[in-house]
Amino acid sequence: MTQGRPLLNRRLAEFGTTIFAEMSTLAVRTSSINLGQGFPDTDGPEEIREAAVRALRAGHGNQYPPGPGIPELRTAIAAHQQRRYALTYDPDSEVLVTAGATEAIAATLLALVEPGDEVIALEPYYDSYAACIAMAGGARVPVTLRPDAQSGTYRLDLDELRAAVTPRTRLILLNTPHNPTGTVLTREELAAIAALACERDLLVVTDEVYEHLVFEGEHLPIAGFPGMRERTVTIGSAGKTFSFTGWKVGWVTASPGLVTAVRSAKQFLTYVASGPFQYAVAEALALPDAYFEGFRADMQAKRDLLSAGLTDAGFTVFRPTGTYFVTTDIRPLGESDGLAFCRALPERAGVVAIPNAVFYDHKETGAPYVRFAFCKRVEVLADAAERLRKAFAH
Repeated sequence: MTQGRPLLNRRLAEFGTTIFAEMSTLAVRTSSINLGQGFPDTDGPEEIREAAVRALRAGHGNQYPPGPGIPELRTAIAAHQQRRYALTYDPDSEVLVTAGATEAIAATLLALVEPGDEVIALEPYYDSYAACIAMAGGARVPVTLRPDAQSGTYRLDLDELRAAVTPRTRLILLNTPHNPTGTVLTREELAAIAALACERDLLVVTDEVYEHLVFEGEHLPIAGFPGMRERTVTIGSAGKTFSFTGWKVGWVTASPGLVTAVRSAKQFLTYVASGPFQYAVAEALALPDAYFEGFRADMQAKRDLLSAGLTDAGFTVFRPTGTYFVTTDIRPLGESDGLAFCRALPERAGVVAIPNAVFYDHKETGAPYVRFAFCKRVEVLADAAERLRKAFAH
């Protein structure tokens, strides 16, 4: 304590050490298989890693790169959006490179949210959303995705979303494909969200880092819907698509006014980052379609392997249609407290997972759900599945 007040800014008082740090420490201490934090256990394409080495040796990016990102990468991002989604962005005024998607989210919310503004987020949500809304002085308004017995996945209640909008609502924060539930928003859902945003004059910030990991259906950027081009900030990342999460290369695409606003905040966060890696990611985005198709198929096979193992162990599995996470219900195992379950799981089964309750404002709603990551080698997933079967199957 200093001067009779806590050291930590009150806006961040509710945020302690992340659950990922706690569970990763548990994994090391117990020599468990870590299916908690979402990072691959193998590197991405060798030619992309070598592209980073070439950039380093050639002195490309070893000093500060341009504030908006190197021209080669901004051009590659714009070309990717055009080729994949027929969305046209000017590399010079409508693309901004960031230190991963996490910085893109932070800079966007710090730029666009005034104290007291309400931000609607789909619950459960990636934990940095809540922290960034708090740092901006905004008020988060969760709209809960709920398991749907008919589809076997999570779905959005559009009536609940509409009811959440008030005169204080500034923006809707989307994540599709959605972490942690694995939900991919449908064309109908996105069209309804777009219509609501236009009707109520709302901005939309959309985190699309898992855009290349859609197993059923298709990824549809909301920026492509009528009226949304000028009110949407789209966030992307190289880490999840190319399995180089440590490089921290992300980006924003939006109209010039929105990019300028986000850049105004971003320049006082990292200023710039990941210089040599930007050159490598520019090459990665130009990889042939076969890479992206193979990456998706490989991850789908891993999804199926782990989902089958979890089902055999007695979990209820909500089959993800995107991302590399699978959410399970632990109540069939006679459990109801996901946090306690995950803290005990390393000793019981030698596996680490993440309790979904940490992604909820409504903790009781998320209490019985647990998330596993399947972005690991097949032999690791098979070992984890066997450990869980031995621990829980009867």
